Amino acid sequence: MHIAIAGNIGAGKTTLTELLSKHYKWESHFESVEGNPYLDSFYTDMQRWAFNLQVYFLQTRFQHIKRIKESRNSIIQDRTIYEDAYIFAPNLRQMGLMSNRDFENYQSLFELIESFLSPPDLLIYIRASVPKLLEQIRIRGRDYESNIREDYLSRLNERYEAWFSTYNRGNLLIIDADELDYSSNKNDLKAIIAQIDQKLQS
Repeated sequence: MHIAIAGNIGAGKTTLTELLSKHYKWESHFESVEGNPYLDSFYTDMQRWAFNLQVYFLQTRFQHIKRIKESRNSIIQDRTIYEDAYIFAPNLRQMGLMSNRDFENYQSLFELIESFLSPPDLLIYIRASVPKLLEQIRIRGRDYESNIREDYLSRLNERYEAWFSTYNRGNLLIIDADELDYSSNKNDLKAIIAQIDQKLQS
């Protein structure tokens, strides 16, 4: 079984991955943040490092998916490879932070990789408003995220909503992070787990 969790920066993907992994006793796969050689540079100079960062994420997520396919364990994955291709890279191009040439190169690479992929059994999208994202980014206090602009998060939210409105790769569950405090409210977490169980049984 493979559950993947998607959502904007600061939405609460890692927290939910940890909680679900503990509940189901499944293996967890987390986004590569520590040791990422491009994140600091990207948030300092997005235009210079956008392409490098996206290619780095693409190859690390493909490695994760390869390990997931080879594993006999059930997996909960923090962040998906689809978000890079359908959310982050197009947004960088639209903002003028990635050239058309680099974007087309990136897309060709993603399309090749996607031909080897199978979608998750359930994709969970954590929806969160920009104020909620900014609050959670501030609380976790990562230095490289201190320069993230509000308009950048807003653009990403718009793309998430557009993509999930047409998502047709399989089971989808949308969680409203503004309404549910699953990190500290056990009843909210139980409600989410009940929805997940229902989706996986359908």
